[in-house]
Amino acid sequence: MNIVILSRNANLYSTERLIEEGEKRGHKVEVIDPLKCDIIIEKEKPTIFYKDRYLDYVDAIIPRIGASVTFYGCAVVRQFEEMGVFTIVTSDAIQRSRDKLRSLQRLSKAGIGMPKTVFTNYSRDVEEVIEHVGGVPVIIKLLEGTQGLGVVLAESKNAAESVLEAFNGLEARVIVQEFIKEAGGADLRALVVDGQVVGAMKRQGKEGEFRSNLHRGGSANIIKLNHDELKLAMNASKALKLPVCGVDMLQSARGPLLLEVNSTPGLEGIEAATGRNIAKAIITFIEKNKQ
Repeated sequence: MNIVILSRNANLYSTERLIEEGEKRGHKVEVIDPLKCDIIIEKEKPTIFYKDRYLDYVDAIIPRIGASVTFYGCAVVRQFEEMGVFTIVTSDAIQRSRDKLRSLQRLSKAGIGMPKTVFTNYSRDVEEVIEHVGGVPVIIKLLEGTQGLGVVLAESKNAAESVLEAFNGLEARVIVQEFIKEAGGADLRALVVDGQVVGAMKRQGKEGEFRSNLHRGGSANIIKLNHDELKLAMNASKALKLPVCGVDMLQSARGPLLLEVNSTPGLEGIEAATGRNIAKAIITFIEKNKQ
């Protein structure tokens, strides 16, 4: 098969691993920058032009679309879909997962446990918002934040009010969530491929850090998920129609609670922590759907 990885950086670990595993299995794999693609729209002949050629020979794509290029990246994925090319995640599913509020609303309807969350339209009644999630401490998150950026732990009412007023003043949209103290600055990342969990790790924030992101100096170790954690990960994948995704959750006294679902999860941390060949599982998923 001709497989295209839509990525702005061919030297990223995840991209290199997907190339390696794809070529091992006899496929031709190339990396294409989605921002350098021209989308050509005409009657009954949707096409994509890249550098010096039309991409009319592609059998499958692996979108590795960064959050900052979601709009154009998803437009390119959508064009491939219109051309009948298989994609491991659809453009609609990527956009749905990037909208934190929309995805939480959908996941809540699907019966998935999550920290109590409040979204408000620049409310001046900050005290009421805090009470809705059970009082301080609270987590305040920018809706557009990634990799732990734009996430604040407010330990007092005054701190929460100051942070919310600052974000409101900037007209930055935020959600407020209850703080799950018993999680102890750790979370779980489950990697789902073809709707099944193929690897899981526990990420622990560094000393004094409530965010467990590896980009922020956290550490990771392999973990075996219990029944409820496996069920949450697979149900979240199904609810957002993301057959390949990373599902982040917290361990709480009332069971696993979903944090977010990542439509383009990195492979480096989880392959290192688990020793599992996640890249191979993704290539195998493509093969299964192209038979």
